[in-house]
Amino acid sequence: MTDWLVLLLAIIAGMALGIFFFGGLWWTVRHGLSMRFPALLFPASLLLRLGVTVVGFYLVADGDWQRLIACLVGFMLARWLVSRWTRGQAENMADEQVEQRWN
Repeated sequence: MTDWLVLLLAIIAGMALGIFFFGGLWWTVRHGLSMRFPALLFPASLLLRLGVTVVGFYLVADGDWQRLIACLVGFMLARWLVSRWTRGQAENMADEQVEQRWN
C-alpha cells in the first residue's frame, strides 16, 4: 500500500475511535443518571472507552509515528464532529423540556 493510503486509513480509524469515545461519553452523560447504578456506570464507561481507544491507537500506529499522528488527527476531527452533532441534540432536548414545563 502507498504511504498516503495508509495515512488515510489511519485517519479513518482515528475517526472511528473518536466517534466511539466521544459518542460513548455523550451516551453515558445523557443516560447515566437515569440508570440504576450510576456510580458504577461512569467509571465502567470510562475504563471501556479508554481501553478500546488506547488499544486502537496502539494497533493503528504499529510503531510508526506518522500513523499515530494521522490517527490523532482523525480522533480530534471526530471530537469536533460529535460535539457539533450533540450540541444540536442538546439544544433540541432543552427546547422540548422547556415546552413540557410550560404545558
